[in-house]
Amino acid sequence: MENLRSNPRNDSTPTSSSGTSTPNGGGSLLNTSWTFPQPLSHAVGGLLRRFSSDPPHKDQTRSNYADPYNAMPNKNTGIDGVYTPPYRTASPFQPPPLYPVNLEGYQENTPESARLLSRSLAEEIRLLVPPRLQLCEEWRLVYSLEEDGVSLGTLYKKCDDLRGLRNGFVLVVRDADGGLFGAYLTEAPHPSPHYFGTGECFLWRASILSASTHNLSQMLPPPPSADTTNIPRTTTISGGPTSPTSLLSPQLASTPERIRFKAFPYSGVNDYLILCEPSFLSIGGGDGHYGLWLDDNFEKGVSACCPTFGNEPLSEEGMKFEIVGVELWSVGNN
Repeated sequence: MENLRSNPRNDSTPTSSSGTSTPNGGGSLLNTSWTFPQPLSHAVGGLLRRFSSDPPHKDQTRSNYADPYNAMPNKNTGIDGVYTPPYRTASPFQPPPLYPVNLEGYQENTPESARLLSRSLAEEIRLLVPPRLQLCEEWRLVYSLEEDGVSLGTLYKKCDDLRGLRNGFVLVVRDADGGLFGAYLTEAPHPSPHYFGTGECFLWRASILSASTHNLSQMLPPPPSADTTNIPRTTTISGGPTSPTSLLSPQLASTPERIRFKAFPYSGVNDYLILCEPSFLSIGGGDGHYGLWLDDNFEKGVSACCPTFGNEPLSEEGMKFEIVGVELWSVGNN
């Protein structure tokens, strides 16, 4: 008994009847596991639990491989990946209809030839103003060279009461060749040592089509506020050679004049939008050029390509032109 207690090996290796010791593999592993060091015991236990746990479901593994984005947490936060907005259907509500523009402010004795802005031209400009102002059909004349005299100071004075309002302003200029061009301004013109205005400003130019080109422009759509209820549908079928005279269709004319309109929106290159001083008014700039520049007597003007709007010269006369007429209109309910 004393030998057995002093020799622990005898507990795990019993002797056979012939006196030889026979090892017991199964009993040796179970009886000696308690002698492992503590860290090793935790490692072995962790491996056993990992191998004995159930494998992930086959369909779940396949779906994760098929759509790895769905397996990511916080998939729509935009922090861990690209934000994907939820799917939205088109709204069943339609915007309210646009009523025809009503130009107010001309004096009764002002001849039609001296009125620069027509309703058809106003409709073209209207499509590019901010949506909140497209609903305003009342356009009011603030300044007219024909009615108020030749003075930039008079224009500034008439705009004093309109400063700070959320109205838009349409500047119309006519040169000696009869060309019409101008700008849309987000603030009333006023003398300032710094540029002002927002990216909603833009330059524009328009030309009234002559009688020969007027007949060729019947295929153009009417303005958005025109009544198209009784206009018949027209279909063009390819046939033999046609001449321009065969396309004439005076019955389809929806407005008394046709306009070729071109706009130059804000490019974002710089913030040289509106700069007004007592001696001049300018819109757009950069690289030593102005998009549109008018002197204080409304006699001479300049228009050149500028980075602010990426425009072309607005006048057909060239970079410098002679001013014949100027108007400023206010768009808004205030």
